[in-house]
Amino acid sequence: MTNTLNIATYNIHKGFSFFKRRLVIHGVREHLRSLNADVVFLQEVQGVHLRHARRLTNWPEQPQYEFLADAIWTDFAYGKNAAYDAGHHGNAILSRFPIARWDNEDISEHRFESRGLLHCEIELPGWDTTLHCVCVHLGLLARHRNLQLRALRERIERLVPGDAPLIIAGDFNDWRRHAHRELAEPLRLKEVFEHTRGRPARSFPAALPVFQLDRIYVRGFNVRQARVHHGHPWALVSDHAALTSTIVRV
Repeated sequence: MTNTLNIATYNIHKGFSFFKRRLVIHGVREHLRSLNADVVFLQEVQGVHLRHARRLTNWPEQPQYEFLADAIWTDFAYGKNAAYDAGHHGNAILSRFPIARWDNEDISEHRFESRGLLHCEIELPGWDTTLHCVCVHLGLLARHRNLQLRALRERIERLVPGDAPLIIAGDFNDWRRHAHRELAEPLRLKEVFEHTRGRPARSFPAALPVFQLDRIYVRGFNVRQARVHHGHPWALVSDHAALTSTIVRV
């Protein structure tokens, strides 16, 4: 039976460096592998981009979520959020364990900022219930984030049993910490950094993080440790720092 999980969340900036100067998706894959995570929550994942594929000689042939999963994470799910003439991007979850079901809910508040909730149910050996995982990337404006947090809370209340293990992670763009009141309190969630360090992690910009944008919320787990991966060499492959946590099922 597997009761201890290593999890990670990372906004990969569509596989480009800060200001989109260089393609760094190969470095992202190398860095992700070094985290030894069982479940990975990814934001700004490029599914298809026809112009990049024609222009860049080292552009992967597979969608980025397949390229990153490779032989490490045997299962993956991708939620397409933003579609345009050249392609599309969205959120992804990579898992060492089977993904039994998944769904992507559109929570966009206007057509210029497409957002979604990627919800997976993962089967772990020896568990009597599936692990619910939700990957999020919320909007830039506070009024939109509040509506999206409400949609997320309502989805959990509607579809996730109260005693089921749950992880919600991603880029919340929540520097005002509204998610604690709107999400964590009513759903009885623990944010892993608040639980271990007293406040959410500073995760942006990756070179020297100042803003607390990214989160990992859990229910049904004890938090063993939480870590921010920033500075060199992480700042070379995204504008966000990666967050990891080791959690143990209660």
